[in-house]
Amino acid sequence: MFDRVATRYDLLNSVMTAGLHHSWRERAVDRAELSSGDSVLDVCCGTGDLSLELAGRVAPDGHVIGCDFSEPMLDLAREKATARGAAGVRFEWADALSLPYDAGRFDAVTVGFGVRNLADLDRGLREMTRVLAPGGRLVVLEITQPTRPPLSTFYSLWFDRAVPRLGAFSGDSEAYSYLPESVRGFPPPLRLAEMMDAAGLERIRWTVLAGGIIAIHSGVLGP
Repeated sequence: MFDRVATRYDLLNSVMTAGLHHSWRERAVDRAELSSGDSVLDVCCGTGDLSLELAGRVAPDGHVIGCDFSEPMLDLAREKATARGAAGVRFEWADALSLPYDAGRFDAVTVGFGVRNLADLDRGLREMTRVLAPGGRLVVLEITQPTRPPLSTFYSLWFDRAVPRLGAFSGDSEAYSYLPESVRGFPPPLRLAEMMDAAGLERIRWTVLAGGIIAIHSGVLGP
């Protein structure tokens, strides 16, 4: 499914979020508290927007690996990096449930709009925690569900009706019917924080943005 929608992914993200997804990624990168020279892994990197933002924060001496299981998405990410002359970032295939990286390798791990797609969220969080260095930070940017009207009413209308129609317009109604289903099945912010705690992270906190539609979680691996 992700292979099929790769070429339309960026455009539809901008339409669905009125372009706000870029600022949400910037806020997530802020939460990672990076320094020049840091090593970062961006899991489920898609077409690379979050990875490229991270690369700018760790330049000139740091490096970023963006990994994903969709090669067409990775191809687009590589094209972006080349077009922007981005240094210190590379994109490679990886399974988020079995990351091919040594334990303790990265100063930070991020995942933007990807964890709700994992077949086993607990396992994915444990894997991301495993590859963190002591004191390293995991940052999760994800869609969540507002609970109070009127935004909850608008959210339901937008995600349950408008988004699938956008998918039909794009030629892949299945993919964009999947989106609201995946959000409904994703744990609310408090529950995700509890799962991060169970994965071994400390100092967990979260921020809810856009009236409750977006949540940014972070946690630190203890020494």
